[in-house]
Amino acid sequence: MDSTWINAPAKINIGLDVLRRREDGYHEVKMIMQSIRLFDRLTLEKTDKPGIHLTTNLSFLPVNEDNLVYRSAKMLMEEFHISGGLNIHLDKRIPVAAGMAGGSTDAASCMLAINELYDLGLGKRNLMKRGVKLGADIPYCVLKGTALSEGIGEKLSTIPAMPDCHILIAKPGIHVSTKFVYENLVLDENTVHPDIDRMIAAMKKRDLGELCEHIGNVLETVTIPAHPQIAAIKECMMEHGALGSLMSGSGPTVFGIFDDPEKAAFAKEKCRELPYKCFVFVTDLYR
Repeated sequence: MDSTWINAPAKINIGLDVLRRREDGYHEVKMIMQSIRLFDRLTLEKTDKPGIHLTTNLSFLPVNEDNLVYRSAKMLMEEFHISGGLNIHLDKRIPVAAGMAGGSTDAASCMLAINELYDLGLGKRNLMKRGVKLGADIPYCVLKGTALSEGIGEKLSTIPAMPDCHILIAKPGIHVSTKFVYENLVLDENTVHPDIDRMIAAMKKRDLGELCEHIGNVLETVTIPAHPQIAAIKECMMEHGALGSLMSGSGPTVFGIFDDPEKAAFAKEKCRELPYKCFVFVTDLYR
């Protein structure tokens, strides 16, 4: 096989709790991650000319070692002494800097594709061990589906699948600094933490309504005061039929959970009417 392609799914955080700040500066988290059917696509082709040649459909994206795709490819090619070169084209559809693990899922998918293209024989767990060297979200993006993420994000366990539903994505045209959010996060006796365990119990019962009653993201306490349009988008979704609405990751993407595709489509149009230049998209879960 001389070429292959792979879809790289986005993720959302159905629940995101931060337990504490560690002495090394990292934050200990407890999160429920869920893949959705919004994809980037990578196309890989072997070449005789040595080296990695990365292209993208977005001119502002780096195509060197500043891109996780490039770094993930280089890591595997060097470890396994792969001769020849590799052309990689990244067709980007997941919004950039959106709290949806776009860069991490691209890197994870690149590793999965190289494993197949060169018949390296690595299982998912072996790829996850390598991926964490490049980013804490990459192991989850290798695993995909529904998972509990702990530690700094690298400790993963599978949990009951999220009940079937429709997901409305709305990303306003603003930039949120993850560093800013974590540096300004206050964790004290007044912090309201999402109940991740109750969420998992609701998923085990396949009770979408109960699950939506308990979704939460502790990072909203920082991001929403800095960017109140996030709260306005959440409110718009809830007013138009969402069972629950939440910011994903450190933001700025907001998602709504719907049990009816027509309600999701209607809410999508209402979010488009908001004065925030939102990228909006209705999709469902990626298993």
